[in-house]
Amino acid sequence: MKRSAGLLLFHTTDHGLEVLLGHMGGPFFARRDAGAWTVPKGEYEPDEPAWEAARREFREEVGLAPPDGEAIDLGEVRQTGGKIVTAWAVRADLDPAAIVPGTFRTEWPPRSGRLQEFPELDRVAWFGLDRARALIVKAQAAFLDRLAEHSP
Repeated sequence: MKRSAGLLLFHTTDHGLEVLLGHMGGPFFARRDAGAWTVPKGEYEPDEPAWEAARREFREEVGLAPPDGEAIDLGEVRQTGGKIVTAWAVRADLDPAAIVPGTFRTEWPPRSGRLQEFPELDRVAWFGLDRARALIVKAQAAFLDRLAEHSP
């Protein structure tokens, strides 16, 4: 079973709690909005601690060092395809314009024999919790609820 780990950055503005989500890169999600946003995360092997994987994957996905600070354990969710995602929330500020996303290669168009390179995340943005719930991968909405329970 595949496992992923990630960091959900959050901060508080005059409008309330906001979270940083990434829009999944690549051709499949290019024209999608709802369900195409995610916690910056990535897969890891069973012998790697999930916390270390979350920090490594944040750097790979966003291209910036993971923030220091107290981590709130948001637990796990199982996504529709069966992947288990573990996440932690960390209070931090990040300018979305500063990201330098990692890339992946895939055959595109399908069965064309042509490999193309795409960003892991094609953009990141801050969202209030209600808007984030409408955009995030369905199973990951539980992370938003758990964060809201921990926030003052």
